[in-house]
Order: sequence, then C-alpha cells, then structure tokens
Amino acid sequence: MTIALLRLLRKLTGSSWAIPVTLIAFVFATSWLMMSATEPAGSALLQPGTYWWWFIVTASTVGYGDFYPTTTGGHLVGVYVIAGGIATLTTIFARIATAVDNAKGRRMNGTVALREQDHLVIVGYHPGRTERIVAEVLADTHGRKLVLCAAPDTTVNPMPGQPVGFVRGDFTDDVTLRRACVHTAATVVIDAADDNEALAVLVTVAHLTATAHVVVALRDMERAAHLTYVHPGVNCVQWHHPRMLAEELQDPGMARIYGELMSSDGGNTYSIRLPHQLDQTSFGACQVILGQRHDAVLLAVETDGQLLISPSWHHQLTAGATLFYVGRRRLSPADLSE
Repeated sequence: MTIALLRLLRKLTGSSWAIPVTLIAFVFATSWLMMSATEPAGSALLQPGTYWWWFIVTASTVGYGDFYPTTTGGHLVGVYVIAGGIATLTTIFARIATAVDNAKGRRMNGTVALREQDHLVIVGYHPGRTERIVAEVLADTHGRKLVLCAAPDTTVNPMPGQPVGFVRGDFTDDVTLRRACVHTAATVVIDAADDNEALAVLVTVAHLTATAHVVVALRDMERAAHLTYVHPGVNCVQWHHPRMLAEELQDPGMARIYGELMSSDGGNTYSIRLPHQLDQTSFGACQVILGQRHDAVLLAVETDGQLLISPSWHHQLTAGATLFYVGRRRLSPADLSE
C-alpha cells in the first residue's frame, strides 16, 4: 500500500519535496484512525499528546518501547507505520543527495552565484598561463580567495583541485561579473583574449566597482592610455609577462616600477665595473657610495659569473664585479673611487 501510494504521489506532485511531506502526513492520519479502531478504548497510545511521539520513534525505526500497541491489529498498524517511515526517509535522503549533486554540478559548470568579498577575480582563462598565475598568487598569499571567471566555452572548472571559485559567461555582462562578485572584490585581473575585449570588459568592471585594484594584461602597451579614460586607476601589464602580472597582483604598483625601469626615458638603469681601487669592498659600502655621492640605488651585482639580487650588506666584492644601479646619469669608475 505504501509503495502504491508513493507511485501515486509521484504522478500527482512530480519530483518536488511535497512527496515526502504528503506521504508522512497521509500515513500519520490513516495509521491513527486504524489504531483507534484496533486498540482498546482509553489506551494511552491513542492520546494525541502520545500518539505523535510513538509515530515518530516508530516511523524512524528507533522504537523506544515506552508506548506500544497491544492487539494484533495494532501490531499490523505498527508495521504499516514502519514501512511508511522507511519510504519517507528514503525519499528525503534521495532528494538531499540529488540537491547536493545538482549544487556541485552547478558549481563545476560555473552557473552558481558566489558569495565572496575582498577576494581576487581573474577574468579570462588561458590554459597553462592561468594555472601558472594562480599558482604564483596562492604561493605568496595566505587565505586569499580566488575566483576564475571564464568564457562560456569553458564548460567545467579547469582547476577543480585548487581553492578557486568558478564562474562562466559573457565577460561584458554585469550579471556574469556579479556572479563572480566583482562588485565586492579587492582585486580584479582582466586577462582577455585581445586588447579590444579587455577594453570592453574594463567598461563593465568600472561600472561595478570603483574601489578594486584593477589590473589589465595588454598585448599593446601603447593602448594603456586609452584604458585610463575608462578607469583612471587601472594598472596595465604586458600580456607576455605573466610573472609580472602575478607580482602586480601581490604588490600593487609594481608594474609601474617595471615599466619605468624598462622605458628609455624613465628608468635610468645602468651598470658599472667595480674599479681596482675598491677591491674587497662590501656591497653595503658600494651602496653608500652610490647613494650618498650620486643619489643612485644599487640593485644587484654580478661577480664570479653569479648574479646576486640585493645580496647581504656585508657581502665582499672583488675588483671587476659588475654593479647594476638606478641613477640620474651613467657613472664612471672614477666616480666611484674619488
């Protein structure tokens, strides 16, 4: 009877949660009527305050035994309640499992709206390149949440083993970017398919947030000025240098420093050989000479075929070592030994 009732409910209510609710209510009402007809009048089991308790512990197959039917008909009603309880619980567990699987599938497919704040959003996915950027960011941050927003053709999360949220859709649609929580993000990276798409995505990002640190990877750095018309605080990085992009995400403003250092009119980066007179001079002493006398900053040194970036202040240098520095002009060996 219970199985037939379950099939009937499926036809009437489909696959909604109404099935287990309707089933347990029906079993409760009918079992109470049948129990009233089989148990002797005045039985404590038939009292409204008692029967619901007996029904719950019996339907869930717990069976405390504090109340129980005494007649054969009552025992049969108890079997009916147990069968109805098992059918109801099975249906509920099946619904829960289906709901969990559907939620997991939607997350893997990128169709769920996330709930993140102060996180990093990467807009655009490029196999291999994006994984490298994510790995470098995760290695240098602690507990920072990442969200990947990919194009519709990326049908499943390409990094399921990483702590990275996944959303897919049209980058220029604010609905897609809202699902990635761009409006509450601390940092937004636009790594689009080309510079035209990057500009279009930046328009949408600028519409959603004015406080996030926005970084755009460009193929043509000459277009960086055009992007500042849309978002004055945007930081542009050469697309071909994902390592530089990762550094800009971790240390905002680093891209501008690199840009100045690599430009022909702003970096003023030079190198000079350590003169013979300064043999066995420490790195710190050279730093003092460059800084105090020439307003220059010593960055690195190459000695014995080894390049050392910002070595120890007490590191001893031999004559002929190459010093790399940033300064206002190119210095001569005489400038160091004077």
